Amino acid sequence: MNQQQRPGFEADPTEVHPVARVLFAVVGVALIVVGVVLLVLPGPGMLLLLAGMVLVARAVPAFARFVEPVRVKAMQGVEASVASGWRIAGSVLAGLGLIAAGVVAGLVPSLPLAGWATGSSLILSGLILLGLLAWSYRRVHGPRR
Repeated sequence: MNQQQRPGFEADPTEVHPVARVLFAVVGVALIVVGVVLLVLPGPGMLLLLAGMVLVARAVPAFARFVEPVRVKAMQGVEASVASGWRIAGSVLAGLGLIAAGVVAGLVPSLPLAGWATGSSLILSGLILLGLLAWSYRRVHGPRR
């Protein structure tokens, strides 16, 4: 692959500051771990796995060869998530349900594991879900005209 064909996630090791390389590697590995966990649990596992791998590839350019297969799978998941109106509606309802559950968990302290720590994490999860859904829709269907 020549220089013009190289993906944008590869870094020239001489252009990346050593502290930035360590930071990319640490954050990337953390995202990879969370992404692997979210492959089993509900969540955007492939997207986090891809983000982590891109960051690690910035720190360790030899790692870049593993990114493309994961990118292909992640984009297939993105396309599948907005393939039909029913899937989009289900995802929107799930996001709104997470936000509502977070508000209830914060406002009703008598519930088990209730409180604003739980509530805010549920609200954040719902917002992330809705944000990723909007991003997926725009990526697949294009921006509104």
